[in-house]
Amino acid sequence: MPPPGGATGQTEGMRVVRSFAFVDLCGFTHYTASEGDDRATRVLAEFRRTVRDVASGRGVRVAKWLGDGAMIVAVQAGPLVVAVLEIEAGVEDAASLLPIRAGMATGPVILFEGDDYIGTPVNLAARLCDAARPREVLAVPQLAAYCPPWATTGEPHKVPIAGFSAPVEVVSMARRAAPNGSGAPGAGVGSPGVGAAGVGSAGVGSAGVGSAGAGVGSAGAGVGSAGVGSAGAPAAGDGVPAREAAEEPEPDAV
Repeated sequence: MPPPGGATGQTEGMRVVRSFAFVDLCGFTHYTASEGDDRATRVLAEFRRTVRDVASGRGVRVAKWLGDGAMIVAVQAGPLVVAVLEIEAGVEDAASLLPIRAGMATGPVILFEGDDYIGTPVNLAARLCDAARPREVLAVPQLAAYCPPWATTGEPHKVPIAGFSAPVEVVSMARRAAPNGSGAPGAGVGSPGVGAAGVGSAGVGSAGVGSAGAGVGSAGAGVGSAGVGSAGAPAAGDGVPAREAAEEPEPDAV
């Protein structure tokens, strides 16, 4: 019997606006079967380390680990876009044996029981990840505005997405190629505070390769946040408004 007054606040949740990303190691199942559990675990551990480092530096949250993937949530869209591109670059520059793919979407959802999200944006982000090719980041067009200077966004195009009745318009994002053939963020990429190894020789201005987040220097390496690298490396907040630098508290229930 429902309580007096029809109170249902415990089950309705609250409506919020969030941005979501799903990232996934490509070919992990096959790699585990062919190379064994020990090697697969090392690859997975390196992937998770990169995700954690970038997420903490960009002020986004790893909502859950999904075996060989992760679900990332952000209050603001800008930090999420930059974080996902940095994760892809970091995995690639670490010479991981497996590439990643990713999908991103944004919009209103229901925050359910404090730690789960219900709504089309979260489902779409997961499906875009499934549809992406290795080393590809697919996103809804609204997120193109947050693409940092060291990355590129393709033209909007429609792709069939499982679970959606009509093709969905998406854009592809990728880091911009530097003159020496490497990506603009540079080796040892990461977010601010990835650590001394990521800030070292390869990541700071060698052969025109900038740092993925020039603000890495501000995490204790003494490198200035602007102008690091001759290829015009981004500052820690490039593509991200200053007010979006960190997570905000949950809004009051609607």
